[in-house]
Amino acid sequence: MLYFCGMHHITQETIRKAITTIDNLNDEDLEKVFKKFRDKQPNLLKYIEDAHQAYGNEQLEYLLFYYFCLICQCFDHQKLNISCVSEKAINEHHFKYIEMMEEFVEKEDEEIIDSYVDQPELTKFLLIEFSEPDDDGTTLSEDTATQLFRICLSMVALLNRCISKE
Repeated sequence: MLYFCGMHHITQETIRKAITTIDNLNDEDLEKVFKKFRDKQPNLLKYIEDAHQAYGNEQLEYLLFYYFCLICQCFDHQKLNISCVSEKAINEHHFKYIEMMEEFVEKEDEEIIDSYVDQPELTKFLLIEFSEPDDDGTTLSEDTATQLFRICLSMVALLNRCISKE
């Protein structure tokens, strides 16, 4: 099951730059960044909000807000031209993504994720980000970490499929 989309990979440097950008914003500026990406990706935002609602985990709300901004900022800093994620793209992705995650859980092979998502550095970042304690020692519950990883990884896969070839 291979789903390569191209060689427009987000680098570790870009991820660090995006983290620095987002983490150094005050609440008002973070809200402006959120609105910018919300306006560019309304279907993607609805998709992750629906996923949040499906899990019924209140901890996810702020975390998804933050990671939506961070992931979109990564694509932006990498200067990738991303078209708006369509509802059709989401529908086509959803069941393939679930199948891929089931295969990943069954085989415990990260190459399954890499071949589907095709953003190895961003995938690696998310795996580490949700499995290790924050700088202040705070850790996510296993359920929250798993849910956040699945939603964020899905978001990356969808954005990656919308990279313009131009």
